[in-house]
Amino acid sequence: MKIEYLGTGAAEGVPALFCNCAFCRSLRTRLAAGEKTKELRTRMQVLVDGELSVDFPPDAFSHMARGVDFSAIKYLLVTHSHMDHFYAHDFVLRGYKYAKEMAADTLTVYGNREVLEVFRESTWRELKGEVAKHVRTMSVNAFEELVFDDWRVYTMPAHHSSEDPLLYMVERGGKRYLHLCDTGRIPDESMDFLKALKKRADVVSCDCTFLWEDSDPNARHMDLKEAVYTRERLRRAGVCDEGTKFVITHFSHNSAPSCEALARAEETYGVIAAYDGMTIEV
Repeated sequence: MKIEYLGTGAAEGVPALFCNCAFCRSLRTRLAAGEKTKELRTRMQVLVDGELSVDFPPDAFSHMARGVDFSAIKYLLVTHSHMDHFYAHDFVLRGYKYAKEMAADTLTVYGNREVLEVFRESTWRELKGEVAKHVRTMSVNAFEELVFDDWRVYTMPAHHSSEDPLLYMVERGGKRYLHLCDTGRIPDESMDFLKALKKRADVVSCDCTFLWEDSDPNARHMDLKEAVYTRERLRRAGVCDEGTKFVITHFSHNSAPSCEALARAEETYGVIAAYDGMTIEV
């Protein structure tokens, strides 16, 4: 299983779109001078085996421009309807004269009812019939098992917003990827569901929006301590072990996610700090 971290930033990106804090100002200056740095972060997107994407942000175009064939994506798992995780407007371009010789005939979008409503609102004005018949939407809820081709996906609730956001375990060929992003403390019922599955994850992506900043355990995102606590809960539940690659991601500019701050997190807690373009194969 090949897992590509196309984007690793929170909603505003890093540097943030409209921000002039010291961190963003300094990073923007360095980028304008031509510096190449892992501190530049587009909005969150993860691609699995080149054909299943978790979320689809406004920065998908820039991810494509780095060499990813988005026409090959067959399945899209959407965690929730927030703009940085589901920019549905782009799907009006998937076909007709905008896209030729695509690798996959049809894209299936899985999401909660709010996600499907956002898709409708975003596309109804411009979505041509020739495109619409090749983009399917499927409503999913928590605690479901989705089976398509040789994929299995398990859904469970996140702690993030009022719209029933979802977390996903993705399984293919005996390998498993667990996506725990855009969530605060994992709900007990989600942990119980994972424990009952009795399936070990090879790779876990965990929200770490606040990084070294302390946050309330009831917050909609995690800090580093909460992410590490999540890893311990997963270990107790039998979902991960010492061989599981535990990745922190979804960083906000407010947490000043510098290379130094992330290297310190890796050394202190034995986690892997994601960056845009990072690839893990298991």
